[in-house]
Amino acid sequence: MAFVGKKFPNLNVNAMNEMGDTFSLNVLEEAVNNKKKVLLFWYPKDFTFVCPTELHAFQEALPEFEKRNTIVIGASCDTAEVHFAWLNTSKDNGGIEGVTYPILADSNRNLANILGILDLQNETYNEDMDAFIFEGDNVTYRATYLIDEEGTVFHEGINHMPVGRNVNEYLRLIDAYAHVQDHGEVCPANWEDGKEAMKATRDGVAEYLSHSLN
Repeated sequence: MAFVGKKFPNLNVNAMNEMGDTFSLNVLEEAVNNKKKVLLFWYPKDFTFVCPTELHAFQEALPEFEKRNTIVIGASCDTAEVHFAWLNTSKDNGGIEGVTYPILADSNRNLANILGILDLQNETYNEDMDAFIFEGDNVTYRATYLIDEEGTVFHEGINHMPVGRNVNEYLRLIDAYAHVQDHGEVCPANWEDGKEAMKATRDGVAEYLSHSLN
């Protein structure tokens, strides 16, 4: 199910912060109540290989997201206690010590299931156990959601587990969406902040294309 153009699910999920506090977090309310954009990124598992590189990369870029009035939230299906253990493990030992944004602990998989991002493969019915059996680890893919100040999703993307994300691309997408919000213009391929955008009219597109080709 695609969520672009729709409100993000209104659901409370347990979360952990760097202080070791477990609390309830509602991503939709974070956006609407704080009048901020939200970047929510899901990763498969704590204590793995690609995942900590992504969490550290988002942490390093946190000042850039804050400049853009954007809250960063991580998420996986690990428990809050496992998150806290990972937060207390040094970077040299594969941990995420120093990460300051909250991390959802969707251990009951309610939100991940609503979003449809769980690695559930090859469902089969086992007659002896009278149950459906799935292959896969029942963890999430690398799914990313950008949500605006009204709680509407304006970007979603899903990577397979071995493929890490480019954090700078999300900064570019936020810049582009903010430009649309502020100026009512549309942003062409490879647009970056400071580059020329286009008016969403036939004449405006033709004028821009002509200018570009010359």
